[in-house]
Amino acid sequence: MGVTFNANEVFEMAEQIERNGAKFYREAAEKTAGQEMKDLFLNMAAMEDGHLETFQTMRKELAAQEKAETAFDPFNEASLYLQTMADGKGSEGMKNPTEKLTGSESSQELLEIAIAAEKNSVLFYVGLKDLVTAKAGRDKVETIIREEVKHVADLRRQLTSLTA
Repeated sequence: MGVTFNANEVFEMAEQIERNGAKFYREAAEKTAGQEMKDLFLNMAAMEDGHLETFQTMRKELAAQEKAETAFDPFNEASLYLQTMADGKGSEGMKNPTEKLTGSESSQELLEIAIAAEKNSVLFYVGLKDLVTAKAGRDKVETIIREEVKHVADLRRQLTSLTA
């Protein structure tokens, strides 16, 4: 029998991803020398804080029934996918769950870590969207997906400007 998640648990995972992302961006801001990069990372942290608030609100608004129901996943695919993404490998800003930033990373390396992590977050939220009912806030998840895609684009533009 596979692992199943109810909507409450899925939102909890999403909240942790956003906490991890905000923490990474704040740490990256502390470890980078240029003010432009500091401002970029602090702005990204603030956006992740906003996503966290969105997911917290969505979770609070769940009906008791939605908190108890589990997603129907007869082949365990969605559950395994979400479990893999939420175990830290999909957390925004994490090189891997056990590594911390050393302070020796270049701005380019920090941007590359952030881009990879944002892409993983998009993948997580695309999987999440299919498990969230319209009533529970699927449109809000779609909005966050668009914002995360924009984060990738913004970070990529910054990376391109460094390497040009």
